[in-house]
Amino acid sequence: MSGAALGLEIVFVFFLALFLLHRYGDFKKQHRLVIIATLLAWYLCFLIVFILPLDVSTTIYNRCKLAVNSSPAESNGSYVTLAPSKQKCFKPWSYIPDGIMPIFWRVVYWTSQFLTWILLPFMQSYARSGGFSITGKIKTALIENAIYYGTYLLIFGAFLIYVAVNPNFNLQWNQLQTIGIAAANTWGLFLLVLLLGYGLVEIPRSHWNGAKRGYLLMKAYFKAAKLMTEKADAEENLEDIMEEVRKVSESIKYNHPLRKCVDTILKKCPTEYQERMGRNMDDYEDFDERQNSYPSEKSLAKLHKQVIYSVQRHRRTQVQWQILLEQAFYLEDVAKNESSATRQFVHTFHSQEPENKIIQYFYTPTVEWYWECLLRPWFYRVLAVVLATFSVIVVWSECTFFSTNPVLSLFAVFIQLAEKTYNYIYIEMACFLTIFFLSICVYSTVFRIRVFNYYYLASHHQTDAYSLLFSGMLFCRLTPPLCLNFLGLTHMDATISHKNTQPTAYTSIMGSMRVLSFVADGFYIYYPMLVVILCIATYFSLGTRCLNLLGFQQFMGDSEMTSDLIDEGKELIRREKRKRQRQEEGENRRREWKERYGNRDDSTRSRAVHTDQKESSFSETNASRPLSKYTRSNGRTERDRIELLQDAEPLDFNADSVNDDPLESDSGR
Repeated sequence: MSGAALGLEIVFVFFLALFLLHRYGDFKKQHRLVIIATLLAWYLCFLIVFILPLDVSTTIYNRCKLAVNSSPAESNGSYVTLAPSKQKCFKPWSYIPDGIMPIFWRVVYWTSQFLTWILLPFMQSYARSGGFSITGKIKTALIENAIYYGTYLLIFGAFLIYVAVNPNFNLQWNQLQTIGIAAANTWGLFLLVLLLGYGLVEIPRSHWNGAKRGYLLMKAYFKAAKLMTEKADAEENLEDIMEEVRKVSESIKYNHPLRKCVDTILKKCPTEYQERMGRNMDDYEDFDERQNSYPSEKSLAKLHKQVIYSVQRHRRTQVQWQILLEQAFYLEDVAKNESSATRQFVHTFHSQEPENKIIQYFYTPTVEWYWECLLRPWFYRVLAVVLATFSVIVVWSECTFFSTNPVLSLFAVFIQLAEKTYNYIYIEMACFLTIFFLSICVYSTVFRIRVFNYYYLASHHQTDAYSLLFSGMLFCRLTPPLCLNFLGLTHMDATISHKNTQPTAYTSIMGSMRVLSFVADGFYIYYPMLVVILCIATYFSLGTRCLNLLGFQQFMGDSEMTSDLIDEGKELIRREKRKRQRQEEGENRRREWKERYGNRDDSTRSRAVHTDQKESSFSETNASRPLSKYTRSNGRTERDRIELLQDAEPLDFNADSVNDDPLESDSGR
């Protein structure tokens, strides 16, 4: 079992990262290099989080061996026995042999740093570029990243000058490496505390609010109003871009040197626009360079970039609108079924996707009613209390982890109590739950935040390549300082505990932070205390209120603008619900019409065809008779009348069908 735990976690984390990437990315449409780079970044970061508890348990066992070897001892199988006190150092079930973890951490850490500082920024510019060739995209990416890389070189040069001027330091490769690691971790810790302060409050509060009746439904109405505005803006933007593409396509003819660039742009347009532009294109007209002014390749590259962005945004808003409608309809069904006397969950609309038969067998309407209307609110409340307790422990430990005598960090107390009894299962579970909760608070914030349309992680395969790569960069920059912060909370970092003990393998590759004393003894110790201020600001929704004042509508219960948007969203959902109801009623009437008159129409059509064949043969054999053409004509008229009656659909004369609302014009038509 020495390496089995490490191997199992490596495989499990890979499939976890693959599952999340499949949820947010699109394997079919996005470039393979983008998928591979993002998957590698996510995989390495998740791997660090899952493997670090094994490093902690292995380090505790190695410390025990060192203590035993310093005294007379006897070897006995899988543990070492201390002669005077008969103390036993049991080998943990997940023990990793010496020499494996340092190599493993070195490969994982430096690969993630290469991704976040060099490869992923370059791939971002490459994926967003509107160039028509690989060389053009590479050139654009290098130009855009020149300032980016120059800024980092300036920061590293400042650290290098500080160390060079200080006479107490001798510049060596290990110290230069430590300076680079310290600079990266300082930037990551600065962002880590901001995201952590938001997640520690928002995650428990979101679960608590989710248990309130009507809260999720009101929030769905609010999202519907905002998303409808964004959807209309995306459609208008797409129409404007397609109009520019049409003009360019009509001006640049088939024998123009830039026609290949125009064809590349047309391939990125939606199908209906391609067909419309193809009908209006006259490929047989030659171009005249002297009479017409043609766009340059640079302007076409800019237009290509705009087309990619507008099409992606339009498709994302369309998918999100359909998903939001399903959520709103389901939440309305939950509100209606809460007062049901039969205690069976009744859906207004049937699911459009086929459900699993196993799920249908166990998740019956009765089970669904008890879960949605009775158990789920209480489950969310209990979960919110547990998460809030964890948040309080984290905030307390962040403010007191620098105290070693007495030990005030609760996580350090838990680990030290388990270390005395060498309960490795408890140590690994405590470490895993701690770092997993910290990771959830930080990573969930990364998935939630949205920087206009510049960065936005949208589920259901609607995230663009730029946002996927940007998330990989954030994960690679946040995970190393997150792990160092966790080791500081548990006093497994010698810099915090001030003990001359064997460090963890992860800490050993970071080097001694004493090279930069103001970072090791100042920033790393006192900056995490700001999480208290950030938690208070998040609890009182100061950031949300500031955004609301600036004109960015946020969901706030005591805001008049929020109430107006909720009413607007409620009306939009009501109209979409009526539209879908009319569609289902029309399909049901069509189905009933076919079931009732289908056989009769088939027999009538067969008789009509048979009669027509007989009359046709009769007219051919008696072509000299003047009345034969009337007989044939009458047969065809009768057949056409029967076919028209068969294809006719019953009309729906309901009060809702007569509506002047423009949003329902399609369904009314």
